[in-house]
Amino acid sequence: MPDPAILLEWAGFAARWLHVITAMAWIGTSFYFIALDLGLRRAPDLPMGAQGEDWQVHGGGFYHIRKYLVAPPQMPDHLTWFKWESYATWLSGAALLMLVYWASADLYLLSAESPLTQSQGIALSAGSLALGWLIYDRLCKSGLAAQPTRLMLVLFALLTAMGWAYTQVFTGRAMMLHLGAFTATIMTANVFLIIMPNQRIVVADLRAGRTPEARYGQIAKLRSTHNNYLTLPVIFLMLSNHYPLAFATPYNWLIASLVFLMGVTIRHFFNSLHARRGRPWWAWGVTALIFAAIVWLSALGGPNTADTTPETTRLSPAQTRLSEAPGFDTVQEIVALRCAMCHATEPLWPGLIHAPKGVILETPADLARQARALYLQAGLSHAMPPANLTAMAPSERATLIAWYRAGRTAP
Repeated sequence: MPDPAILLEWAGFAARWLHVITAMAWIGTSFYFIALDLGLRRAPDLPMGAQGEDWQVHGGGFYHIRKYLVAPPQMPDHLTWFKWESYATWLSGAALLMLVYWASADLYLLSAESPLTQSQGIALSAGSLALGWLIYDRLCKSGLAAQPTRLMLVLFALLTAMGWAYTQVFTGRAMMLHLGAFTATIMTANVFLIIMPNQRIVVADLRAGRTPEARYGQIAKLRSTHNNYLTLPVIFLMLSNHYPLAFATPYNWLIASLVFLMGVTIRHFFNSLHARRGRPWWAWGVTALIFAAIVWLSALGGPNTADTTPETTRLSPAQTRLSEAPGFDTVQEIVALRCAMCHATEPLWPGLIHAPKGVILETPADLARQARALYLQAGLSHAMPPANLTAMAPSERATLIAWYRAGRTAP
């Protein structure tokens, strides 16, 4: 019977790749249709109700596309609905959340200072996604719908506030992922609960011989525009767990907030370009300034205040059990000999300025926090040390495995 940790790791690996692949499909279709919409041209022979048309050349031939503001006079029998890219991206992200962050909530979800239990943390995780949609949907149905710029500013404030709130109970890594899930839930709910139902109403009215109402298209257009501006930040947030300088800093929530601003400036340039409203090059200057601010915040570090709290009190219960498990003293010696020259505050390995992926393995508390990574990368697999440069012996790997399993099964 395979080790449950291995099965869980492979399941999380599959969910992560599926999430990335489906997100790539979604970002392609999202940007394509916005670009197409903004690039439509007026023509003298357009049929009644058509907003514009476009001719495109691809490897397979020529494509003639026309867009109707509400619907064409006669609905064709065959329709292609673009929705599964959004649904599959959200479902794969939900699987990733459950298989990694919920299944190992004590290691990945909750910070050491969090007052929540694992069950409470998981409930907050799921509940916050639903609450985010309810707040956003209420905002879109308020008077702000007629003031799209103000609505976007309020949405930006909401996302920033959620990023800060998540850091109060979750790890930095979990905060980034949850902020991405929070945003992606809004985007997918827009498709599932607003855009697709409105399109079905219009199609049903047209096929029944009724005149469709233009307001359904206007409502869907507002939500679609939000999805367009939010796509790039969501892609960053879902990949952020690979970048400690983004998630493992005191200002990670502010970095996430600035990433949303970068998404707006980048999309503003391309949306203006496709709409033939010029090339606002200033948007790239603003983007560069925002990125420079992110780099500065990443390197700024935490407040310069003394912390006299013993590091052992900052461990979660699961991490404490690992630090007390049989073999921990031997593990410390192995890590000090085979790993610590790279995974240190000031790495000793030539050419390294920072510890790889920000992983520090200098103190007993560091080892307890990174226990699962040690188990998977230096115990079950030979991923670490790279090319086994420090000559970690099979018996040492077996010691890592035995220690981790003992700590995880301890009452």
